[in-house]
Amino acid sequence: MADNCIFCRIIKGEIPSTKVYEDENVIAFKDINPAAPVHVLVVPKQHIDSLEALNEENIQVVAPVHKAIQEVAKITGVAEQGYRVIVNCGPGAGQTVMHLHYHVLGGVKMGEKIL
Repeated sequence: MADNCIFCRIIKGEIPSTKVYEDENVIAFKDINPAAPVHVLVVPKQHIDSLEALNEENIQVVAPVHKAIQEVAKITGVAEQGYRVIVNCGPGAGQTVMHLHYHVLGGVKMGEKIL
């Protein structure tokens, strides 16, 4: 865990969040600035800066995150109608917290284009 990382502090319980799902590997909580009616951040508990920081030693962290995304979709009621998963990688892509995290968006009809 990184002491100055806001997501690590949420994981430790130092900063409050509205949890949607949690297990031994992953925490999922509502985004404080939602871009859709359902906007949940799914975060591995192990600190990894971004997708670019994944390697042979930490790649196993991703599988539980994907399983958690499916659970979050069921819990929030978007699994059947569809949802979007976004991972921003680096500041140029809009990543503002340097801790790997996945945005689960749903609850509204989305078009094919992202931008």
